[in-house]
Amino acid sequence: QVQLVESGGGLVQAGGSLRLSCAVSGSILSLNTMAWFRQAPGEQRDLVARISSGGRTYYKDSVKGRFTISRDNAKHTVNLQMNNLKPEDTAVYLCAASRTYWAERYEYWGQGTQVTVSS
Repeated sequence: QVQLVESGGGLVQAGGSLRLSCAVSGSILSLNTMAWFRQAPGEQRDLVARISSGGRTYYKDSVKGRFTISRDNAKHTVNLQMNNLKPEDTAVYLCAASRTYWAERYEYWGQGTQVTVSS
C-alpha cells in the first residue's frame, strides 16, 4: 500500500521560496507518475507539476520558470522547489501518485500542506 506524506509548507512573503517534500512509503519505483496539485479555497484542484519515472516533466504555465519538480528514488521523495512565490500561489498543496505512465488520474493522494504567500 502506498502512502504519501507532504511537508515543507508555511507562510512566506512574496518573492520568497519554499521547498515541499512528499515522502513515499511503499515502492516509489512502481509509481510512474508523481505530481503536485494545489487547491485554493472555493476553487477546484489544479495540477501544478508532474514528473514521470524517466524524468519527463510538465508545469502549469503560471509556475514555469519558478517551480521545479524532482524525484529522488533512493530517498523515496518527490520535491517541489518554489521560488519567487506570489500571493496567487497560496493554496493547499497535495502530492499525488499513479502507477500509470504520464497519468491524468491518480490513485494515491497525500493530505496536503498549506502554503501561504503574503503580499
